[in-house]
Amino acid sequence: MNTVPQELRKDPIVGRWVIIAPDRMARPQNVLDCAELPEDAYDPFLEGNEDATTPEILAYRDSGSAANGPGWRVRVIPNKFPAVKVEGQLDKRGDGMYDKMNAVGAHEVVVECPHRESNMSRLSVDNIREVFWAYRDRLVDLKQDPRLVHALIFKNSGALAGASLDHAHSQLIVSPIVPIAIKEELDGAENFYRYRGRCIFADMIQQEIATESRVVLETEQFLVFCPFASRFPFETWIIPKQHSSHYENITRGSIEELGTVMKKTLQKLELALDDPPYNYVLHTAPFDTQPLPHYRWHIEIFPRLNRVAGFEWGSGFYINPVAPETAAKFLRETEID
Repeated sequence: MNTVPQELRKDPIVGRWVIIAPDRMARPQNVLDCAELPEDAYDPFLEGNEDATTPEILAYRDSGSAANGPGWRVRVIPNKFPAVKVEGQLDKRGDGMYDKMNAVGAHEVVVECPHRESNMSRLSVDNIREVFWAYRDRLVDLKQDPRLVHALIFKNSGALAGASLDHAHSQLIVSPIVPIAIKEELDGAENFYRYRGRCIFADMIQQEIATESRVVLETEQFLVFCPFASRFPFETWIIPKQHSSHYENITRGSIEELGTVMKKTLQKLELALDDPPYNYVLHTAPFDTQPLPHYRWHIEIFPRLNRVAGFEWGSGFYINPVAPETAAKFLRETEID
């Protein structure tokens, strides 16, 4: 019996919050040391296996189909082994010099298709659009909970990227604190805005389009590029050209285009790099802020081509063996159907 409670604890030196989640040890562990996920394993996310998951929170369904049964296209369910739990109060408190609170929040899984498919890039554009609309719908709903402050949407594709099931899915974790990585972005963007009077993301877009060397593709509403200080080989960002700090405010028209952009970007990465494991994260502004003139939501994609080792962990520096200009050129010239 585990006696350590599920809670959030704050590192007193750097201010980083850590989720202590002993219940996560009960999730499937057999893939953690494997390079490949077993394709023939039982698939609880498959249409017809709805009784193997938690009851759905949201589903885009065919007309006349019943909740928690077949007939869905995209389905959102609570994570069976959540890092944070929606029940309870925050109960912020001290433990001597340390700060902690209950691990209150939401941890949900977005099952991206009803059939067995591991690669998001192989889904139809309409299917991908519905996935991104599901993100939007869930953030709009969760934003109503005054306990919750920030939502992180992320995808682990492939065993080496942290996936435990070989079925296309992504996740969202909504917590009562702003993660340190988001806080650093917010602070850096605000400092630039105060000094220059302009949004740093707007300047970045303008310069990347002007120089072209790191651009992967460009559409009317979005820019896809390998950032100037890429931490990882082939790190790729998708950023909206029109200013918007909160993803939940995205319009239907923007999601129409975003679905196409995401499919093309993943196709290029998978063709160029021979189907690599990857992660993506969607960074958005905290719920408890008004529209921010200095911040812009965006998606960061990280192919898992090398391992973060002792130097990176110990220093916070990253060693990237592939220049972003080289990566972007390779991706830009990768032809897709």
